Amino acid sequence: MRRTYIVTYDISDPRRLRRVYRTMRGFGEHLQLSVFCCDLTASDRVRMIAALEAIVLHGEDQVILVDLGLTSAGPIKAMEALGRPLQLKGRIPVIV
Repeated sequence: MRRTYIVTYDISDPRRLRRVYRTMRGFGEHLQLSVFCCDLTASDRVRMIAALEAIVLHGEDQVILVDLGLTSAGPIKAMEALGRPLQLKGRIPVIV
């Protein structure tokens, strides 16, 4: 089963920041600066976390994963954008 995650990060070093960004591009869709939406299986999540653990410094950086639930449960119902419209590839966002 796949779950949808919002992954956001605050990386203090520009080189590590670029490495985290490149790593995350392999796991999800870039929404905004330092924010990705990822549809992951349990094994994908483990691989993503392992890849990020190899890059981030725990005393300086932070990565936050927000579990939005099962991907198959339906569209995301609580995502809203102010300003420019939110555009997800292949999906029409539901604005509540």
